[in-house]
Amino acid sequence: MKYISALFALCLICLSACTTVPQITPSAAAPGNYTLDPQHVSVIWRIRHSGLSNYTARFDKATGTLNFDPAAPATSSVDIRIDPKSVNTGLPDFNETIATGGNYLDGDTYPEIRFTSTNINITGEARGTITGDLTLKGVTHPVELDVVFNGVGKTFGNPGDTLGFSATGKFLRSNFGINHLLNFGIGDEITLLIEAEFNEAR
Repeated sequence: MKYISALFALCLICLSACTTVPQITPSAAAPGNYTLDPQHVSVIWRIRHSGLSNYTARFDKATGTLNFDPAAPATSSVDIRIDPKSVNTGLPDFNETIATGGNYLDGDTYPEIRFTSTNINITGEARGTITGDLTLKGVTHPVELDVVFNGVGKTFGNPGDTLGFSATGKFLRSNFGINHLLNFGIGDEITLLIEAEFNEAR
């Protein structure tokens, strides 16, 4: 029992040596290029269903890059790509319908959802808005995200800095030609809830 306890304590020490308490000030981060951590990203979307609930699903596969300037965060840029076929509703058959159906994401024809920033506005020490071009089903429209900088720290397995962000945004699916069931109580407005970590590129 003592051996197990000692081993557990050693593991905790090793892990703590590889991580740090995040610093909330953006200027504490290293400048340069970062890549989206696929194991620590969550892209959740919600839509009103018959006025009764907010139907919620997510995308399981996203990649991206961030060019970050801690001295002038507003000059930073981000480029995110999402695999529409990675949509996850919790129901395999419905996943296929949403992912590849012509009335929905049509992932066979349009294999990528992309968000590319065009402007960043700093609204507080750790807050801002990112305006960017969202391309969905071959149609591009601007979308604004409200972003919180959660901090910079060291994470296990990553030798460089890791930056953490939370973001929310909304857009109308009809702007992208997804009009199916709009007249039958399925909402037009999509709400996005995003959690992301970016690892310093080495």
